[in-house]
Order: sequence, then C-alpha cells, then structure tokens
Amino acid sequence: MKKIILSAVMLMGLALTAQAQDISKNALGLRLGDNSGFGGEVSYQRALSSNNRLELDLGWRNSNYVDAFKLAGLYQWVWNIDGGFNWYAGIGGGLGSWSSDANTSGTFIFAAGDIGIEYNFEEAPIQLSLDARPELGFGDYKYTNKNLDNFGPDIALGIRYRF
Repeated sequence: MKKIILSAVMLMGLALTAQAQDISKNALGLRLGDNSGFGGEVSYQRALSSNNRLELDLGWRNSNYVDAFKLAGLYQWVWNIDGGFNWYAGIGGGLGSWSSDANTSGTFIFAAGDIGIEYNFEEAPIQLSLDARPELGFGDYKYTNKNLDNFGPDIALGIRYRF
C-alpha cells in the first residue's frame, strides 16, 4: 500500500512539474456531449496564464416537455504532452433553471470536475478536445442517472476556434 501511495505522489509531482505549452488566449466553439440531458453547449475558453485558463459553457434545452439552461464555469490547469497535444484538469461549478409542461419549474446549482485531452492544430486555428465532466447537483433538477438523482456524468467532444 505504501508503494502505491508513493508512486501516486511521484506521478502527481511529475505531472505538476511538466513543461507547459502556451495556450491560446481565446477559444470559442461547441462542446457536444450528454450535458445531463441538455445536449450541446456553446463553449468559451480564456487563458489566464501560460498553463491556466477559464472555461465557460452555456447549455440549453428546448423540447416538447422541458425548457432549460445551464451555465458552467471551470478553472483549468493545462499540461503539454507533446507538440499540439495537451491534457487538462479543472474544477468549478454552475447554475441552471428549468421548466416543464407539467407547470413545474426550478433552479439548481452544481459542483463539477473536469479532465480531458486536447489537440491544437498548427496548420489551422482549430482545437479538438475530449473530456469528462462529472457534476454533483443541488436543487430541484434531477439528472438522468437512475442510481443517483443528483449526479450527472458528462463526456463530450469539443471543437473550438482559437484566436
């Protein structure tokens, strides 16, 4: 057990001291995933330093049964793997509101984590990413997970224009 803990600490130390690549000042695009029943999101990233950024995502749903929106904000750390490949992890949260045809409505807040991998093309200002963002919700909204009503796993593919 001590060897596992020591190995984990050494791996985290190596990851935190890895050389970071300068990230784009701004990136705007779509994050396409489950989004806990909301579908796609409009996604914006803003660099804060050479290896930290803020990501803001706006998801909405307009269906025959439910109208809703969700705003997420995440602080992310970015580490270079090789060339245009980066991996990142972050933490944040958000808020949302929903209303249904059954004349019920509500608001909710959530805490979220984020881990993913991205590729920044050198030939074009395009970024592709794949990430997982589990969310823990508090309030009236029930996530689609049948086992835990307040937990929503979210895996998404992102495509953004870097500028």
